[in-house]
Amino acid sequence: MWIDTHCHLDAAEFDGQQEALSQAAAQEGVSLIVIPAIAAFNFGRVAELTRQYPNCVYALGIHPLLTPQAEERDLDILQQAIASALEDPRFVAIGEIGLDYFVPELQQGALREKQEHFFAAQLKLARQFALPVLLHVRRSQDIVLKYLRRHPAPGGIAHAFNGSEQQAQRFIDLGFKLGFGGAMTFPRALQIRRLAGGLPLEALVLETDAPDISPAWLHPAHNTPQQVARIGAVLAQLRGMTPQDVAQATTANARAAMPRLAALMDSLRII
Repeated sequence: MWIDTHCHLDAAEFDGQQEALSQAAAQEGVSLIVIPAIAAFNFGRVAELTRQYPNCVYALGIHPLLTPQAEERDLDILQQAIASALEDPRFVAIGEIGLDYFVPELQQGALREKQEHFFAAQLKLARQFALPVLLHVRRSQDIVLKYLRRHPAPGGIAHAFNGSEQQAQRFIDLGFKLGFGGAMTFPRALQIRRLAGGLPLEALVLETDAPDISPAWLHPAHNTPQQVARIGAVLAQLRGMTPQDVAQATTANARAAMPRLAALMDSLRII
């Protein structure tokens, strides 16, 4: 069994294909797909998808790339949505949240301050509701870590991790798992492959970030959640393990990162 801990199944690229993609993933042994929200406008959509497809769960949050358009009241909307979603067993985390310093206009000035403000506010919500966070850490690992020390969150996942070994250890020390996906499948991605092969197995989870970060065999086509099984097989090869052992370990790690996910799996007897 595999878990895709990060998949934007609601993305426009997948319009009309969600049912087929969900079924294809299930046929590949992907028992659960975590769909993170990106802004207030899609909070309802990600929740709706999980009601339609039994192998989907969701998170609620405001993505750093969407903060330029976000308004302060969106944080109130998020707080209310989280409070309501606590009654839904398919709601598992706050996300996708974080910081992005890859996009030039977000690196400085008012837009940088705004995305950091939204990140800090959402970390406070995570602490208020005792929920893990799904973190966006593109070119921002050290600053994300600074905010996590200032506003401790109850764990979660550093999605699409691409930092140093020292940064990885700092996230692990704070109780976070690290997400690895399609980037790990490229032979030239030496740093990511070293991390995937050498970090403690109990710190790793798998993801696709579909429709983005396609694995080597799909690039440049859109990624899909069913690819997590083959991505897991690459991780197994890098670590000298069987795919079955990697599936078991990364599933256990995803459960540890998201206790509400674990509770849902137990209630549905997904093992």
